Amino acid sequence: MFHCNIDFLAKRPWAYLFSSVLLLAAIVSLAVNGLRLGIDFTGGTLVEVGYQKPLELPVLRQVLASHGFGDAIVQHFGTTQDVLIRLKPVEGVKQAELSDRVLEVANQVPENHAELRRIEFVGPQVGDELAEDGGLALLYALIGILIYVAWRFEWKFAVGAVAALVHDVLITLGVFALWQWEFDLTVLAAILAVIGYSLNDTIVVFDRIRENFRKLRKGDSECVVNTSLNETLSRTLMTSFTTVLVLLALAFFGGSIIHNFALALLIGIFIGTYSSIYVASALTLRLGVSREDLLLPEKEGQEIDHLP
Repeated sequence: MFHCNIDFLAKRPWAYLFSSVLLLAAIVSLAVNGLRLGIDFTGGTLVEVGYQKPLELPVLRQVLASHGFGDAIVQHFGTTQDVLIRLKPVEGVKQAELSDRVLEVANQVPENHAELRRIEFVGPQVGDELAEDGGLALLYALIGILIYVAWRFEWKFAVGAVAALVHDVLITLGVFALWQWEFDLTVLAAILAVIGYSLNDTIVVFDRIRENFRKLRKGDSECVVNTSLNETLSRTLMTSFTTVLVLLALAFFGGSIIHNFALALLIGIFIGTYSSIYVASALTLRLGVSREDLLLPEKEGQEIDHLP
């Protein structure tokens, strides 16, 4: 396997500065703008309508937007004639009145009559519960990862891994807050997937670092970590590249329903690939990981077993 000879850790000060700027910008963006929560979290109305002829969604979105429903989420439901329209709550408008207005607008699609199939209302209490459960899911995932990595490797690796995951999640959320992209359950699923992807990448690097600490007899800790990063670089880049190709296809051709899902994963993969090198590994080295931390304990009487 081809190994580059790049001195990654010599650029640590610049990486620390870059990450600090990104994290500060993400925190400020979240504090000032906040996340633009979707109907899954805010509550709202779901309207299902059926058309006499197959319908192109961009046409319906344009009609809805021209009548003040620009935030409506529109998707096919089963066939190209059945459509789901999801709407956020409108202040001062009752559910029945809102559904009547939506049906009236939906019937303004040229030469295509629509009839109402069903209406469902998601209350804000359900949205609050989903938001709370989603936050707890992220917290439990990070705690579990901290315990797992500390058990499998060493506590310094666990701190580096969790710091990298928090780094990745905060920056991804910050981008969504900055550009005010809608944050719904699909994006939350993408955030959890980013945690898994980033952790997997970090664990691969940590495995090689542990292996090289036990195998290489020369060189200090920085040299061993640098060697490990170079040895796993080709694997990291190829995995990221192939995953990005799939996500680009989803982002451009997958439709509006999974567009933000793909965007969140794209951001997370780029940041996660960077953080596995310049956050997880660099922070672990900063905490003073050494060969002694990873040497296998010698069994009692092992020297006697090798005597003739």
